[in-house]
Amino acid sequence: MHEWALAESVIETVKESVRNRGRGRVVSVTLLFGELQAIDEEIFKSGLRYQLESSQSGGGEEYEEPVLISPDVFSVETEKASFLCNRCGNEWSFDSHPDLGDEEREAIHFMPEAAHAYMRCPACGSPDFSVERGRGVLVKSILFEEEE
Repeated sequence: MHEWALAESVIETVKESVRNRGRGRVVSVTLLFGELQAIDEEIFKSGLRYQLESSQSGGGEEYEEPVLISPDVFSVETEKASFLCNRCGNEWSFDSHPDLGDEEREAIHFMPEAAHAYMRCPACGSPDFSVERGRGVLVKSILFEEEE
């Protein structure tokens, strides 16, 4: 389950941000999931909750003060995938290829560059295009409670 590995990476990124800031309680974390990653949000949140609860109950951080983060502060936005034809300049979305089957979508999920094997520009038919948006996972923002 790559969602659990992603959850672990997100948690470490947020903890590092807290440590770099010095102190303060995290009140909101917004994540941006690329559509091409095909992340199951429920599995991700389950992994997030489990890892946060186990790390904050004494597991793993023996040599440093634990950073307390509630699983409830996380929200997820999805970045729709878009592609740009290098031949004619047409930009299109993943949804404009409804004929892609489950196997093709799964292949693109594991390796977005595989889109070139299954898709063509809807305007000119060229296989020469770039993935403009909709890849990866990004910690879009972290908001801290203001301290007086």
